[in-house]
Amino acid sequence: MPCLLVAICFHDGRYHGLNTEGRSEWPPSPARLFQAFVAGVAKGAVLCKEDRDALAWLEQLDAPVIAAPAVRKGQSFRHFMPNNDLDTVGGDPTRIGEIRTATKRFHPQIFDLGAPFLYVWSFKHGAEHAERMCDVAERLYQLGRGVDMAWAVAEVLDADEAEARLSSHPGAIHYPVANGGGRALSCPLPGSLNSLFDRYKKGQTRFKTRREAAPTKKDPSGRKVTGQTLSQPPKPRFRQVSYDNPPVRFLYELRDMTESAGFLPWPLMEAVRLVETVRNGAATRLKEELPGKADTIVRMFGLCRDTTEADKAGRIRIIPLPSIGHQHADHGIRRLLVEIPRDCPVAANDIAWAFSVTRGFNESTGEISWMLVSTEKGGMLNQYGIGNDNQVGFRCWRTVTPMALPVARPHGRKEGTERVDIERGAAAAVTQALRHVEITFKPASIRVQREPLDAKGVRAENFAIGTRFVSARLWHVEINFTQPIVGPLLAGDGRYLGLGLMRPVKRVEGALSFVVVDGLSLLASSQSVTRALRRAVMSLVQNRLGQQTKLPTFFSGHEADGSPARRGGRSHLAFAFDQARQRLLVIAPHLLGRRQPRKEECENLRLLDAALSDFRELRAGSAGLLRLEPSTIVEDDDPIFVCAKTWITQTDYFPTRYSKGATPEQAIIADVGLELRRRGFPIPAGIDKISVCRGPGGGLSAQLRLVFSTAIGGPLLLGKACNFGSGLFVGVR
Repeated sequence: MPCLLVAICFHDGRYHGLNTEGRSEWPPSPARLFQAFVAGVAKGAVLCKEDRDALAWLEQLDAPVIAAPAVRKGQSFRHFMPNNDLDTVGGDPTRIGEIRTATKRFHPQIFDLGAPFLYVWSFKHGAEHAERMCDVAERLYQLGRGVDMAWAVAEVLDADEAEARLSSHPGAIHYPVANGGGRALSCPLPGSLNSLFDRYKKGQTRFKTRREAAPTKKDPSGRKVTGQTLSQPPKPRFRQVSYDNPPVRFLYELRDMTESAGFLPWPLMEAVRLVETVRNGAATRLKEELPGKADTIVRMFGLCRDTTEADKAGRIRIIPLPSIGHQHADHGIRRLLVEIPRDCPVAANDIAWAFSVTRGFNESTGEISWMLVSTEKGGMLNQYGIGNDNQVGFRCWRTVTPMALPVARPHGRKEGTERVDIERGAAAAVTQALRHVEITFKPASIRVQREPLDAKGVRAENFAIGTRFVSARLWHVEINFTQPIVGPLLAGDGRYLGLGLMRPVKRVEGALSFVVVDGLSLLASSQSVTRALRRAVMSLVQNRLGQQTKLPTFFSGHEADGSPARRGGRSHLAFAFDQARQRLLVIAPHLLGRRQPRKEECENLRLLDAALSDFRELRAGSAGLLRLEPSTIVEDDDPIFVCAKTWITQTDYFPTRYSKGATPEQAIIADVGLELRRRGFPIPAGIDKISVCRGPGGGLSAQLRLVFSTAIGGPLLLGKACNFGSGLFVGVR
């Protein structure tokens, strides 16, 4: 497939363009280049037919691939200019300082002049238009603001040659993506050219004189000028296209120097020492091979104290990867991930070489004790939310290595209120740390503690031994985000030294949990709380839909005619109060039926998530005014959703029917077997009654224990009132 390649060079290594939101734009968007083409060939509102046809052809092509040189942000500054109202100071130019209030902000992007910008469009038809675009490109004179003078050269190449030009480019390659990730850039679409001419024409008549009738004896039809009106011309039409510019990643394994060259498990609590050893060794190797870039290498590895915010865009991250993902994993560090940003001023292959020749030495004998070996086996990366299997992202994340925060934990035992204040301050510091790694939206919940969040983890203060970090400022953190996040995720002051490494926690999709923080009455019943929860959910969803839209059966549990849904609770939400863990549960029907959600159920679940995004308070009548916090349900840790062989009722089981001629115990056991078959569960090896009670009206209820031959996953909500939390079972491992 042929390609149109446009190479652009600037007269100065600075770019001042802003995007539609007034922020610095990088790289220059295809829409800005399209406007520069039009400005270069148009003479006022006149454009020859050949150029117009070529530009109309270009706007119909897919978004181009962009190659841009490495960049760093310059110093932002403002220019103060006088307003266009000198008459307010009597027309005296010496008083212009009194009206100099208008400002223009400049925040240049600084790049290497030696590397051009490349824009590559692929096309199937219109070779004559592509040749004409080569002539159009020669007349380009500016790209960005008025000070950004540039020139361009265009060529028509085949796909292989264009790809070779992109591969040999020393800068970053930006590819358009379809999943909405990355940064958004404006691109032309069919009609963009006409919208530019429409804006130009209407901009010429944006000021209109306003006149009013002013009759006089001499001129009864006279009119006088009373002012002017300003009408802004319409904005040009462009589309937003997401461009992905992922960093280059190299994965290494720690191998010992024995004949078998087996894995060398590095202690988890010494993660900082490992990163410092590898970092210093790689930096030394690079400086020896590239002495002319010694200062750049020092900044790139963060080895100087005067590193600025602008240097972080090109800074390398060395991420230790402890072995996790299985209950027997020992959390030893056997792998290192080196992440090189696309704007790094040193070639990625040179950096990869420096790490591949890095060795570890035994301090007592001086012998080589371990080495880094490059590998393509990225199975462990999935445990940290990295890779093709994790494009959607995760909402719940937990630290494997603690996060270094500016909030210190005082020594000694603390009272409850004081401890709450300290942890609240630490949670606020976590939010600030997330902003430093460009996660700008506020997390749904944050939990901080000293103890590890995994069974084989290490306490936070132990990571400070032999490092510059203060033990009191290290915290293990669990974060629940309102939006999915893709790994790797590191935050905090030690994120470039392996601290603050987080792993995603796979949550149960289709179930929402809210912890009761305060307000629950001691005499509250499970049924009163769950019924209040159902009313609140229905009300919030109805507000989201609008009062004129009928609430679907999925939320209400009633058919369109108002009758109860007669599908055994398999078509609508279930509500439960987990009193042992002080939380409210909203469970989708596909989880109860052990099946995949249908298309309409997926749509209803998205609506449910949106409706309950700000659910923080529940008025439950006599049960109290409950203050809630959202929490994440983790399958491996949650006794209601875990896989187990033995299940015990947490709330009483009420049978759906009573078999005639049977004892209460026999009737309960027979009804449980029918319920399990109806829900798609295997027949248990044993159903043991713990107790059977008969209510005032003669109804039966029971406490049961179910024992299966193989482990099954929850939730188990069985019986007559299961949609209100009765018959709730918990797994016992």
